[in-house]
Amino acid sequence: MTTGFALDIEDILKFLPHRYPFLMIDRVLSIEPGKSVVALKNVTYNEEFFQGHFPLVRLMPGVLIVEAMAQAGGILIFHSIPDPYSKFMMFSKIDNMKFRRPVVPGDQLRLVVDFLKSKSRFYQIHGRAFVGDDLAVEGEMWASLHEREEFNAAR
Repeated sequence: MTTGFALDIEDILKFLPHRYPFLMIDRVLSIEPGKSVVALKNVTYNEEFFQGHFPLVRLMPGVLIVEAMAQAGGILIFHSIPDPYSKFMMFSKIDNMKFRRPVVPGDQLRLVVDFLKSKSRFYQIHGRAFVGDDLAVEGEMWASLHEREEFNAAR
């Protein structure tokens, strides 16, 4: 059962800066700002990374599953803070990441990310990636928020 509100890919593209081939979220089933998000990543044979990881036994790289969870967490944080368009978010830290099941072409990742806490400009989230009812990956991540103007000026 879903609660909160949902987003399709056109909605996601309005605020998530990632684009092909690095956009890892296809749909958001539910967002409860300040609490949790449930999102989907459809894993298809056509993903570029399957050409080299690995040609005979195609596996989605774990780091990309973590990135998908981080992007879902970014959507959650974006909808949980005031004035999100003035902020720039960066992945800061990964804790206790566990890989429990391979992800292969044809799988659909259901990404469940819960808000844990915030401290100053840092936000901690807990992510889980499921294939069906099977837990594939789980762990904690941190994101840091920066003022978009300051970030752009520093570059």
